[in-house]
Amino acid sequence: MKRRIIDKVTGYRTTDGAGVSLVRVLGNRTVETYDPILMLDSFDSTDPKYYEAGFPMHPHRGIETVSLISSGNMVHKDSLGNSDSITDGEVQWMTAGSGIMHEEMLPASERLLGVQLWLNMPSKDKMKSPEYHSIKKEDIKEIPIDGGVLRLISGQYKEHKGFQPKYLPLDYYHILLNAGSSITIEIEEDKSVMVFLLLGDARVAEEVVREKTAVKLSEGTSLDIEALDKDIQILFISSDKLNEPIAWAGPIVMNTREEIAIAMEELRNGTFLKEQVEY
Repeated sequence: MKRRIIDKVTGYRTTDGAGVSLVRVLGNRTVETYDPILMLDSFDSTDPKYYEAGFPMHPHRGIETVSLISSGNMVHKDSLGNSDSITDGEVQWMTAGSGIMHEEMLPASERLLGVQLWLNMPSKDKMKSPEYHSIKKEDIKEIPIDGGVLRLISGQYKEHKGFQPKYLPLDYYHILLNAGSSITIEIEEDKSVMVFLLLGDARVAEEVVREKTAVKLSEGTSLDIEALDKDIQILFISSDKLNEPIAWAGPIVMNTREEIAIAMEELRNGTFLKEQVEY
């Protein structure tokens, strides 16, 4: 059974962090439809003045952040003592869990192009220990497909396996298709699936989808994607819906307002971080 588009969201330009210009696609108004994806921001700029201020040190709890830099650079530091940088085609995967402080800086490059996802964590795991993983080019399998390549960020594609998340299954593909080329992806019928057009327009499930647009797909066992008259970059993301209540306050995402109030009080009194950390 072919998947069909049931929702479509085109991003809008806004600013976040210390003044980073970005395209916000998914947010607190789309969480029910795109569950377990809480937020999707896309970076796309050829002028460093619009992003070099970056995202200075700030807290998170209850989520995972997954940052893919298709081109450009991102530098990460956190309260676990991690310091890391990624560049063209690489990924940062951070589990905030019980609480972490981190910063993401964006050094100048010819073009900054990428995406950050916020993934919700199951209620039973929201207070698990924070972690950081760097997924470098050599860790990402580039699987040839007709007219392009499928880069396996996490999960599984056919017999190939990528990074394996702890808390939610996540098949995350970065697909590069040449103009006029197509791919059919086989999927488990009940998985929650979305795609995002990072670069270029495409025909997805027989509908034309414009650049910087996310679409949610119906249940089904296969999805057709076709590049139009230009090369494209498209992200395919498949996971399990959580179907849990969400309480959201800035960088903190929990299940109840009481849990949010506790997090905010801990931020005020200096007890937010639960690990032995330095930053």
